[in-house]
Amino acid sequence: MPENYTDPSGNTEAFRAFTETPEVAGPTQTPSRIPLILGVVVVVLVVAVVAWFALG
Repeated sequence: MPENYTDPSGNTEAFRAFTETPEVAGPTQTPSRIPLILGVVVVVLVVAVVAWFALG
């Protein structure tokens, strides 16, 4: 270990600072858009089929 290493448990103030540091948050995942796209496609197809039968 390097000589300038300070053990956080050796000092109350350093230990509290060590334990209270926030964890680094990982990259947040964005929700998948696949269900939204599939839903739009299904709605467009249903409207097209209804229009086909209504006009045909």
